[in-house]
Amino acid sequence: MHPVLREARDTLVPDPAGPHGPLPPLLLALTLVTGLVDAFSYLALGRVFVANMTGNVVFLGFSLAGASGFSVTASVVSLAAFAVGALLGGRLAHAMPGHRGRLLLAVTAAQTALVVAAWVLASVADLPARGGWRAALIVLLGLAMGGQNAVVRRLAVPELTTTVLTMTITGMASDGRLAGGTGAKVGSRLLSASAMFVGALAGAALIGHAGRELPLPVAAAVLASVSAALLTQRHSTRRWTA
Repeated sequence: MHPVLREARDTLVPDPAGPHGPLPPLLLALTLVTGLVDAFSYLALGRVFVANMTGNVVFLGFSLAGASGFSVTASVVSLAAFAVGALLGGRLAHAMPGHRGRLLLAVTAAQTALVVAAWVLASVADLPARGGWRAALIVLLGLAMGGQNAVVRRLAVPELTTTVLTMTITGMASDGRLAGGTGAKVGSRLLSASAMFVGALAGAALIGHAGRELPLPVAAAVLASVSAALLTQRHSTRRWTA
């Protein structure tokens, strides 16, 4: 089997006794969620991200320079909510240091609740949301994604950050055979980028052709599925949990 295909297979169907156990495919699912919620935030809340903070920093610069279509308030609220979510996720990680599965279960369960709450708000708001509705949706989703990022960072599964693809794509190019490298991890990196792409594509398609709030229930369903998978692993003592 080609090394790229083997790496992709091992990411999607990992060895249960391996160093990361079932975490890689679950983190790919969270990457899909990132694409869905950022599609919703950008297209239904108006040029703001709730997961991609690099984009928000750039948007903040645009808005302060007077570029039309960008909001200082939306960017600042998103950055602040994400930071608070990351802080809470960090506290959770320090409070649950002994079991990676239970840590990820805790944060995905909280994310599910936050995304469902955002879905309820979006269902009664007039999308694209403005004013207080917009701020409330940004806060709920920013908290969810900040918490996810903090916990995923603590899990430290290589190449599966769930939100940041810049270094993933850089690694594919700079470590590839054309650059003189070994081409290692190309399979998992491609899967990570593909998951983000599919989430964004699905989110945009739902907004454009079905309903503007629909990326949120889909994201909540994916998060609930991840939580359900982790429930079966919460008592595991395999080495990946430590």
